[in-house]
Amino acid sequence: MKNKLVRFTKFSKVFFGISLGIILIGIICNFVFGTQLDIQFRGGSYIKYSYVGNVDTDKLKDVIQTNTKQEVTMSISSDILSNSKKGDAYTIRVEFAGTKAISTNEQKKLTQTVQKAFPDNNFKVLEASAIESSMGSKFLLKCLTAVAIASILMVLYVTIRFRKIGGLSAGVMALVALFHDVAMIYFMYIIFQMPIDSNFIAVVLMILGYSLNDTIVIYDRVREERRNFGAKEDIGYVFDYSATKVLRRTIFTSLTTLMAIGTVLVVSMIFNISSVTSFALPMMIGVISGCYSSVCIAGPLWVMWQRHKKKAKASK
Repeated sequence: MKNKLVRFTKFSKVFFGISLGIILIGIICNFVFGTQLDIQFRGGSYIKYSYVGNVDTDKLKDVIQTNTKQEVTMSISSDILSNSKKGDAYTIRVEFAGTKAISTNEQKKLTQTVQKAFPDNNFKVLEASAIESSMGSKFLLKCLTAVAIASILMVLYVTIRFRKIGGLSAGVMALVALFHDVAMIYFMYIIFQMPIDSNFIAVVLMILGYSLNDTIVIYDRVREERRNFGAKEDIGYVFDYSATKVLRRTIFTSLTTLMAIGTVLVVSMIFNISSVTSFALPMMIGVISGCYSSVCIAGPLWVMWQRHKKKAKASK
């Protein structure tokens, strides 16, 4: 039976090396590209238009840029709910750098200029808003606080539930795995140069729960098998045996989730729905990382802790 085991603990250094290598690449990319914050967090102004038909986006940006002193960025997505008979419908979000709000007169003047430059595309204002930088910073701080509180509560739950197999060590290593997953999601945003927005916080919170669920399944099996094998059995073998038993379930669950999210991602890319793409792509990375960290990071680290603890007791 032992020959059929996947020896996760035997190759723990390889797993740690892979994670550290990815993190190192992410840190280098972070220095090169920097962290981009969405207008929700950094503050600024934006106007959202709807239009139909094809538009030369470079010309559109030039028209808008020449009529404002602020730096302009644009993002375009398909409007699949539109029933327009004049062609494909789109929405475009125009963001203005800085914290100065766009006045009503400026919005009206800019809209008239765009409509005059593109008379056949039926440009209409859907919404316009301005966010102060201080408000954006407070919103970001609240989001990070929510993530921190969720992480602490999750670890406390693991510590209490698995106290028979070293609750504190199980909780701490589960927290390390969660930090690992958050880092993977964050570096994905950096590498793909996607702005950190509310989708990032939503993905992080969802992956925290998903990853912890995988970890709990493995811990639960370890607790059961440790009771079956007895205290004399090597803790590394108990973990390898337990993780191997649930490995198929973990992989199939992750693959099913990935297929569902992947379908959403493909549809969002086909219709150029950027808000959905910026959610689905990090979710896929998070699911993969969550599955990996539960088996290859949290478990082997917990085994190392238990072995060190046992060795310390024996030396006394």
